[in-house]
Amino acid sequence: MIPNPYAPPKAEVADITGERTAPPLWNPNAAANWSLLFSPAFGAFLHMKNWQALGQPNKATSSKVWFVLSLVVIGGLSCASLMEQYSKQPAGSVRIVGFLLLIVWYFGSARGQAAYVKTHFGDTYPRRGWSLPLAVAVLAIIALIVILTVLAVVLKNSA
Repeated sequence: MIPNPYAPPKAEVADITGERTAPPLWNPNAAANWSLLFSPAFGAFLHMKNWQALGQPNKATSSKVWFVLSLVVIGGLSCASLMEQYSKQPAGSVRIVGFLLLIVWYFGSARGQAAYVKTHFGDTYPRRGWSLPLAVAVLAIIALIVILTVLAVVLKNSA
């Protein structure tokens, strides 16, 4: 076969291995958006699972740290809101801390995964379903409300 003399030149590049098949992923932007409702812990967990699927263990560990940190902050804020009735702390400060955590997580971690997926796969990667993560998130919120309600009753009765 005679090569086409009018074809554009082709260069062999050592660091590009050709088309890479994307694993099924949760949309990182959607995970960040759902975190507005369910907390950064939700998005950090899904991003951790995405990094694992992408074969990026260091980035998965970073997302795991964000997940655990978010759970600790949520627990601390929940305790602070329970104790709020006994202190002079304004109610808005608890919400501000939660919102700041969301902003720091988004700019510190979430945007990086969205950029990585867009750069490597564009919009042509297989999507994972949202029904299971959203159902677990709703159940976790209900469980947190039940636990906080029980604690509030116990604290009220012991005071």
